[in-house]
Amino acid sequence: MKQKVLIVGAGKGGTALLDLLLKTKTMHIEAVIDKNPKAPGMSIAEKNEIETALDWMPYINKQIDIIIETTGDPDVLKQLVRKKPDRAIVVPGSLAYIISQLMNEKQQLIQMLKEQTYKHDRIFNSMNDGMIFIDINEEIILFNKMAEEMTGTKREKAIGQHIQKVIPTTKLPRILNTREPEYNQKQFLHPNRQIVTTRIPIIDDGGTLLGALSIFKDITDAVELAEEVTNLKEVRTMLEAIIQSSDEAISVVDENGIGMMINRAYTKMTGLTKEQVIGKPANTDISEGESMHLKVLETRRPVRGARMKVGPNKKEVIVNVAPIIVDGILKGSVGVIQDVSEIQSLTKELNRARQIIRTLEAKYTFADIIGSSEQMLVALEQAKLGAKTPATILLRGESGTGKELFAHAIHNESDRKYNKFVRVNCAAISESLLESELFGYEEGAFSGAKRGGKKGFFEEANNGSIFLDEIGELSQNTQAKLLRVLQEKEIVRVGGTKPIPVNVRIIAATNVNIEKALAEGRFREDLYYRINRYPISIPPLRQRKEDIEALSRHLIGKINQEYGRNVKGLTKKALKSLKARKWPGNVRELENVLERAMIFLKPQMEWIDLEHLPEADGPKKKADTSLALAEIENEKLSDAVERFEAHVIKETLEKHQYNRTKTAKALGISIRNLYYKMDKYNLAKESMQ
Repeated sequence: MKQKVLIVGAGKGGTALLDLLLKTKTMHIEAVIDKNPKAPGMSIAEKNEIETALDWMPYINKQIDIIIETTGDPDVLKQLVRKKPDRAIVVPGSLAYIISQLMNEKQQLIQMLKEQTYKHDRIFNSMNDGMIFIDINEEIILFNKMAEEMTGTKREKAIGQHIQKVIPTTKLPRILNTREPEYNQKQFLHPNRQIVTTRIPIIDDGGTLLGALSIFKDITDAVELAEEVTNLKEVRTMLEAIIQSSDEAISVVDENGIGMMINRAYTKMTGLTKEQVIGKPANTDISEGESMHLKVLETRRPVRGARMKVGPNKKEVIVNVAPIIVDGILKGSVGVIQDVSEIQSLTKELNRARQIIRTLEAKYTFADIIGSSEQMLVALEQAKLGAKTPATILLRGESGTGKELFAHAIHNESDRKYNKFVRVNCAAISESLLESELFGYEEGAFSGAKRGGKKGFFEEANNGSIFLDEIGELSQNTQAKLLRVLQEKEIVRVGGTKPIPVNVRIIAATNVNIEKALAEGRFREDLYYRINRYPISIPPLRQRKEDIEALSRHLIGKINQEYGRNVKGLTKKALKSLKARKWPGNVRELENVLERAMIFLKPQMEWIDLEHLPEADGPKKKADTSLALAEIENEKLSDAVERFEAHVIKETLEKHQYNRTKTAKALGISIRNLYYKMDKYNLAKESMQ
């Protein structure tokens, strides 16, 4: 019996689902509902003689089995859940989207299966040998064209029949009992036709008997049989023809790792000819990386997804290599090589797209936060409780402790998780731009303003969450406007007068002593009490060193994916060294240390040892004045001043453990001026270490 389906929402998502459901025979679409009569799905429904309506209420009491909500409106979803009959199931839009994706993938897989089945049938029926496969009940499952010709029985009549009804002289059933293969056995199909057959039991990896296969040749003409049996050259030619016809680049080596065969696709991809590869060691074609052929021959295990560079042009490829084992004896290995230049291009595009939308999504959950120390567990518990409340949250912790991860996770744990998550680094945006970026602007508000104005971050995050990182760097003017958002829940665009209501959950973060800024008059007291209602302190790494082992495991796995490595972990000495460090840069510094160690680790090494770790930063010795003077003898004054300025900023950053606020104060410059100079002298990267 078909399931009765009601689709609420005929927009893009609803239309996609409607198209998919029209193709299935297991569901009947009762009606399509949308408050917009011109929605694309409404016209499609009408063309297919499906009822359409502007209101779903009249249909809710009908015998509906499945209600698919694709409007994306939480209120509609809640009403449907409340009003639906007990027997009905309500599928939310996000789940419906996943279902549509799965159905699309299903259709693609079905198409792929059809194509593969067609190819297999073509190969199966193009064989010059008769082939018959029976199941454990001795019934015929496979029966190729040559078997038809030799037995005189059509395949349609043979399939599903007991083997002895089709071939009374068969000895294939006894293979099911013995489970032992029989090679080159003579047999009469009927008095005028003699064959030689090989009977093989088919057993899966778990030892379960699946059936038996018979491959047989007509040997009525003894001369033809002799030619077919002895003509090994023809067999080799056929094998080479199959390999050469493949669009995949293939290389084969013998048991000693010496090149035996390559195809045209291999030459086209790598630029290497037969003369350069065949008869040469397996690593001849590799320009960067280690030979997977040699690794497979050593381990007798296949390798999947190994990355390397091959040929004179250093073509970057992914290699899958498998051992060739005949009768338990290793005969060589075969590799299939795939060009990854296109994949890399698509990956770069994806990464760029992710960077663009990073401010509009939350990609981490509490499961992504590693830590089992008591302090970390307290912070996590506070964050989980705070996520369930609408209160403004203040995340406090040093740079690199994971404040942004907490912000993402809090949003994803809250009831706003299906709405936007916008992140703003208050210190990274200049003061002149920050106000318009946060609150938006009206047309003509200033020179260069866009036509029609522009939404600010608060409007973008409406009904969602906004993460204000380094909130302690806000100017007094911006602090006053932020206070208005918290008090009145509305904003006024730059150049505008009309208040715009916003419903935004604020998650703030700071790595400075905000109470000190409060005492010095740099931070408003009323704003402080507003944002400090639910503070969460994230402990620095030096106070939770018991988490270093778990963090290192997680980070090594992440770096393995980024660099295509297979590093298993840290030795005991290396782990002990990491636990002994002070970690002024916290988890970010730990990731940097592991990344540097893995970059310089040799390809065949799988463990990071003490010798691979960079030395911990020690106290810096003051530069000798005479040496400093000697260095500027033939140098312009401006260059010497800049070099000395960079040196002073670097020393001050290190002294204050890369705390930008403390560094700027010690140097007597603004925080934004510090950011500019760090970028000018390429110190920004060091500040992340």
